[in-house]
Amino acid sequence: MIGTPLNARQRIPWRLIGWGGAIALLLVPLVAGFPWTLSDYVVMGAMFLIAGGSIEVAMRSSDDWAHRLGAVVDVATAFLTVWVNLAVGMIGSEDNPYNLWFGGVLAFAIAGSLLSRSSSSMALVMAITAIAQGLVSLAGLAADPRGGTFSMGFAALWLISAGLFWLASRQGAALRS
Repeated sequence: MIGTPLNARQRIPWRLIGWGGAIALLLVPLVAGFPWTLSDYVVMGAMFLIAGGSIEVAMRSSDDWAHRLGAVVDVATAFLTVWVNLAVGMIGSEDNPYNLWFGGVLAFAIAGSLLSRSSSSMALVMAITAIAQGLVSLAGLAADPRGGTFSMGFAALWLISAGLFWLASRQGAALRS
């Protein structure tokens, strides 16, 4: 049922799955024999901690499933943006200056999320983030058509998050009336 809070017994398996999955993903490069350095593991571990902690906060901030799922899509999109940019770069290589613009997109998404106080304001923040992602992707098309097109897909993810937050705001409005 939408809006029903999870009791402690329901939450613990999801937490174990989430944090256990993060640890398992962190071990994949080691098991696969990727040439990672200690700093690679530290950076990826920090990214998992930030993403996981953000999802934990989001799960506690609302009982609405649409809001929670919107937050998970939001955090996952931000995580993937950083990961792709560090690994290979959205536009061209990771050294391409166009990739720095995606940091601005993330900064807006993070600042907007921290200042937002409702699902409807989060929907607006994510919609504007999607527009910003699209504009940066369009600017990057000239430098790398494949990368520009690929990064447009991230605009779609931001829009999915916006749609979920919008749905949560509608459900909240319906419950209040």
